[in-house]
Amino acid sequence: MMIVDAQVHIWAASTPERPWPARHEPHRATPITAEELLGVMTEAGVTRSVLVPPSFEGDRNDVVIAAAQKYPDKFAAMGRFDPEAPNVLEQIANLKKTPGLLGMRFTFHRPSMRPLLVEGKMNPVWVAAERAGVPIMMLVKHPDLHFIDAVAERHPGLKLIIDHLGLNNTKDEAGLGDFDKLLALGKRPNVAVKTSCLPQFTTDKYPFKFWHPYLKQVHAAFGPKRMFWGSDLSRLPCPLKDCVTMFTEHMPFFSKEDMEWIMGRGICEWIGWK
Repeated sequence: MMIVDAQVHIWAASTPERPWPARHEPHRATPITAEELLGVMTEAGVTRSVLVPPSFEGDRNDVVIAAAQKYPDKFAAMGRFDPEAPNVLEQIANLKKTPGLLGMRFTFHRPSMRPLLVEGKMNPVWVAAERAGVPIMMLVKHPDLHFIDAVAERHPGLKLIIDHLGLNNTKDEAGLGDFDKLLALGKRPNVAVKTSCLPQFTTDKYPFKFWHPYLKQVHAAFGPKRMFWGSDLSRLPCPLKDCVTMFTEHMPFFSKEDMEWIMGRGICEWIGWK
């Protein structure tokens, strides 16, 4: 079975020649490089990884694109873009001309980004991405998912992915009061969900069975072809292999075919990674 991680951050250090914006702290002191990631993937049995630039580096994609071009059989990239940049629509139209770059990611859970979503300022981006066939990953908190439902309805040709089940910086039931709003998006055939970074969002220990009833609900709402396993490695409180085997060895309620879609085939087909 091909195992594909739907989200991993790699980055480079902040230097005078390549400074980070003054946003927030990195997930760890030393950057994760492409070469380090390859070693970790091999140990965990992961075949491929989708690379996402971390927001603390700013809206730059040089590191992930370079890795995807150097190791095209191992990495593909979903880039960060400033939706308010004067040339963003041109960037979207030409995005797929960059080898290794397959789509975009936005982080609408952040206070600086949320107004763009809720005030409709992303509308030109949705139109351009649908026209160009560019898939979009996004982190959106549950109370704001009705905005995504409206986007998905207006733009049926636009492929959307909700990251981390819509969770961020919560533990256990504390983050799941509006979980039904995520499940409601299952009715939109152009919306998928990442079942990623789950060990980070529970106080439970390996194999993190806290998530089993919720993942069964996600499966019922979205089906296996629209739920994508991922680690978000730099935030994991456990080894990558544990994040893999919590699915592959401890979820007998998913069929073998289900698991093939969840663990890699689904994300590759959704973002067009051949």
